[in-house]
Amino acid sequence: MSAVVYVNGIISDASTASIPVFDHGFLYGEGIYETLRTYRLEPFLFDRHMRRLRHSAALMALPVPLSDAEFLARVRDTMAAHPARDEKYIRILVTRGVGELSYQLDATPTPTVVIIVKPMPAVPDRAFLEGIRLATVSIRRNHPQALNPMIKSNNLINNALAMQEALRAGADEALMQNQGGEFVECSQSNVFFVRDGAALTPPLSAGLLPGITREFVMELAGDIGVEAREARVTPADLAAMDEVFITGTTREITPVSSIDGRPVGDGRPGPVTTRLLAHLRERIAAS
Repeated sequence: MSAVVYVNGIISDASTASIPVFDHGFLYGEGIYETLRTYRLEPFLFDRHMRRLRHSAALMALPVPLSDAEFLARVRDTMAAHPARDEKYIRILVTRGVGELSYQLDATPTPTVVIIVKPMPAVPDRAFLEGIRLATVSIRRNHPQALNPMIKSNNLINNALAMQEALRAGADEALMQNQGGEFVECSQSNVFFVRDGAALTPPLSAGLLPGITREFVMELAGDIGVEAREARVTPADLAAMDEVFITGTTREITPVSSIDGRPVGDGRPGPVTTRLLAHLRERIAAS
């Protein structure tokens, strides 16, 4: 079984799961989501993901119909319906729900809740041992006054177009800039630049999604004496960077070997990236 899906209280195989075409998540992209993964079949950093889901919902006046405990119970029920014992990928989605063709909030009185559970796709060991390739892309991250990137929205056309451009360039991930030309994040992950032993990540004020793994890595850095802080980074700063890595729920901490075909440092995972990844995995093992 490739995936099982919960839709408003009904759990079914992915091939039969459905929502009505008048759901505003489908019609207008009005919805939010969180992606989680399991370690030892336990959802990792669940509370933090729920905190961000509720923040996303508040930014678009979307009511969240379940408590955190109710979400967790439904996640566990959906996981139990998936017979495989491998680690799980989990996506939780909340949309405005079904209603008339209208932007009025009272047109959709009942939000839709969807939970997707499928096997966690394995990241090749090569990505951690050798690093991945980034490409800077022409697609700019949404301006916060147009569509706030702090909303983890189901409307992912901005990210999709950026990633498709990166793939055409032969890269593994897209490195995006804001309207001012500063780097902000990647299409599916946050980014850190290492200079003189310090891990620098673009500030939230630059217009990016506050990644759960980004936040966790900044905390972990202090445990091992690595300075981690927010800093503005532009393309002109790249030559001075010793290492680059990305962070994300499914990517953990992944080193970057090149950007636009030019090696980062000596083109191999650097010591700060390697230490942080090792410490992250130690914390996961101890959790």
